Amino acid sequence: MENSHFLAYLYRLRYIKRWSLMRNVVNENVAEHSYHVSLITHVLCSIANEVFDKNINTEKAVCIALFHDATEVFTGDIPTPVKHHNDQILNSFREIEELASDRLMNTIPDVLKPKYETLIQTSESDQELMKYVKAADEIDAYLKCISEFSAGNREFATAKKDIELSLKNTNMPEVDFFLNSLAPSFEKTLDELSLFSRNKGIQNSEYNS
Repeated sequence: MENSHFLAYLYRLRYIKRWSLMRNVVNENVAEHSYHVSLITHVLCSIANEVFDKNINTEKAVCIALFHDATEVFTGDIPTPVKHHNDQILNSFREIEELASDRLMNTIPDVLKPKYETLIQTSESDQELMKYVKAADEIDAYLKCISEFSAGNREFATAKKDIELSLKNTNMPEVDFFLNSLAPSFEKTLDELSLFSRNKGIQNSEYNS
């Protein structure tokens, strides 16, 4: 059986640094970003289904999220200001991304290609799920900005405002729910989180008694 380099390439996502044009208190790589986006996608889809009575295929959305930046193992992470500098650069990057996608698909054993093609090269039928993945991608960037800004790094101040405005314009109630209920905790220290948990435990204990 012919050797496949597919997984070996994906493991190299941990070597690709994100936010390369900005000073970081904590560096972030594409592998951990992919995990975070998958996690947030799961939460967004769960909110959609449990809070807003929708019928979103959570499992498929999470799988798409897991591979959403897989092609960056060949292209690297292109900073957003560079990628969106003008339409010509953006269109050129899209072409490069497609070539990288084809190259990645060629590393997969033929018998497994149909399984991963729908995750790496999403189709029109997956556009509804992609809304959640893209929102999760943007939320992860927003949480990164919160964490950096809370650590005293003003480098992320403008990015935080821009991403926050973009998220508010998604017109997705799931995103609003996330921003109101889950995101604020990222501004707290570990001691503050622990104190809140302890106090809540005491309140629950008193209520139960």
